[in-house]
Amino acid sequence: MAIRSVRHVSAPGPGEIASAVIVAFAFAVPFVSDSQLVYSLANQILIAITASFSVYIMLRMDLMTFAVPAFMALGGYAFAIASLRGGITDTIALAALAFAIPALVALPLGVLILRLRGVYFVLVTFVLTQILDLLLFETPGLTGGSNGLVGMPPTTLFGLTLDDNRGVLFVAAGLTLAATLITAGLTSYFRQHFAAIEENEVLAQSLGLVTWRYKVLGFVVAAGVAGMAGFALVNMLLTAHPSSFSPISSVNYIGYAIIGGRGSMLGPIVGSGLLVWATNLFSIQGEYSQGLFGVLIIIVVMLAKGGIVGAVASLCRRFTRHRRDRAGVAPQTAAREASTPL
Repeated sequence: MAIRSVRHVSAPGPGEIASAVIVAFAFAVPFVSDSQLVYSLANQILIAITASFSVYIMLRMDLMTFAVPAFMALGGYAFAIASLRGGITDTIALAALAFAIPALVALPLGVLILRLRGVYFVLVTFVLTQILDLLLFETPGLTGGSNGLVGMPPTTLFGLTLDDNRGVLFVAAGLTLAATLITAGLTSYFRQHFAAIEENEVLAQSLGLVTWRYKVLGFVVAAGVAGMAGFALVNMLLTAHPSSFSPISSVNYIGYAIIGGRGSMLGPIVGSGLLVWATNLFSIQGEYSQGLFGVLIIIVVMLAKGGIVGAVASLCRRFTRHRRDRAGVAPQTAAREASTPL
């Protein structure tokens, strides 16, 4: 590794572009279906994708965070308080607020806790989520305590009131698309920096990379993205309650990102779509739902250690290499092209 390669800036790759295109298709859902069940499922998937992007950003630096529900709560409650007590209903202003509040809180926290590595970082982020969950219950004057906050006015966009189920889905789709673009911009622009930290942070530091700066930047942006997911969740439920941001829900968001595939932005999208859909499907089975869901996760983990997207990419590379070998392509050329990341 050379310092020159660490400072190289990458353009968005096929994974980032495909992710933005896939998310953009969510805007078409209200035009092709009138089913409330479809709207609900689409909202859940979009929220899960946005939250999983927060996990994905940190995984690009080999950091696993359990703080996603905490930052979602900050973004969700920021939206609820601003709309209830500040009278702000503009979707763009509320989205900016839901991103900014968690990001500002994450800045000093990141400076402190990102000095930790491995299991210590994981434990601290989980404890932070527990502390915030307690604060939400113990500050009824601000957060409503165990009653939460209800009665938020409908959001607006360019003078249009988004007060029906289609409007709520449009808001969720817009927030997810914004989160996709932010995540794609960050992880592609600093691709080499994050890769250097993930591969060997000590070596990257010895080559002149100020690793803590990029780790803090990633942590701050990840917090803001999670805040946007919190905004979408509160807007869907029409209530901000601590139970919506329980610390254990962080396991779900981590699972979505890892099972889908941590090596590409498509991973959180595929993982969220599959597992949220499976959760709703298996819930019909009542007492067997958790067992069926667990079996699905075990099967995916056992058969696709690089995640679903990683497994599909690996199969495509093998198929391409096999065809080129049969066509007489030089093995060195085929191997070099097969190693190109998604």
